[in-house]
Amino acid sequence: MQGIVTLSLVPLRVEDNECSEMYSQLLFGERVEILETRERWLKIRNLADNAVGWIDRKMIEILDSIENESIESCYCTLVPIAEVRIINKNEKMLLPGGSLLPDYENGKFHIQNNIFEVNPDEAGRPLKPSGNQLISLAKQYLNSPYLWGGKSALGIDCSGLTQVIFSICGIFLPRNAYQQAEKGKQVPSLKEVHAGDLAFFQNSEGKIVHVGLLLNSHQIIHCSGWVKIENIDSKGIVSSKTGKYSHSFHSIRRLI
Repeated sequence: MQGIVTLSLVPLRVEDNECSEMYSQLLFGERVEILETRERWLKIRNLADNAVGWIDRKMIEILDSIENESIESCYCTLVPIAEVRIINKNEKMLLPGGSLLPDYENGKFHIQNNIFEVNPDEAGRPLKPSGNQLISLAKQYLNSPYLWGGKSALGIDCSGLTQVIFSICGIFLPRNAYQQAEKGKQVPSLKEVHAGDLAFFQNSEGKIVHVGLLLNSHQIIHCSGWVKIENIDSKGIVSSKTGKYSHSFHSIRRLI
C-alpha cells in the first residue's frame, strides 16, 4: 500500500509518537510505501530517498492501486518557497523547493480531488544539472536556519540542503551525509575540484557527519547553524566567526 504527501512538509520521526526525534521530512508530492500500521501512526519508506520512519497517518493520503499507477511526478518546485492556489477550495498553501507536482501541465497539477495552480516560473521539469546551477540554487538558501532533519528554507540541515538542490536538478540523493558520500566518483584533492562537487567531513572517530557544496577550491556553501559560505582548505572548514576549524576534512565526490 502506498500514500502521497499533500501537506507542505510532514515530519518523519524515529518512533511512533509526537515527542520522538524528527529524522527527516517528507515534501509535498512525495510518495511513500507503508510498511506497518498502528492506530495513529504509519511506518513508511520514502520512495524518493528510501528514508524509513514514522508519520502521523492523518498527514498523508492513501492511494488506491489505480491512483498510484496513474500518477506521474516529473515536475517539481524550482524555488525555495512557492505559493500555490488550491482552485477548488479557493485556498492557498506554500510549498518548499523540490516538492513534486503530480500530473503537472501549464501551471496546474492535481492530487485526487484537489486541483492546484502554481506560477510556471516557480515550477517545471528538473533543471539541467551543472556546477553553476547547483551553486545558484544553494545560494537561494543562504541564511536559512539549521534544523536537524529539515528540508526547507525555513529549517534545513547539511545533507537536506544538498539533497534538495540536487533533486531540483533531477538527481536524487540519499538522506544522510555518509550515504551521499557513496555516490559519484572521488576527487583526489581540492586542487582538482569543480564547482558543484560535494565535500564531506568527519568526526574524531572518522565517521562522515557533514557535507557541503564546493564553490571552488577554497570556498564551500554548507549549513552549520545556518546556510553560509565559508573558506575551506585541506584540513577542513574555517569558521567565519572564530577563525578556527569547525569541520575536519574527509573527502570530495563528484556527481555531475
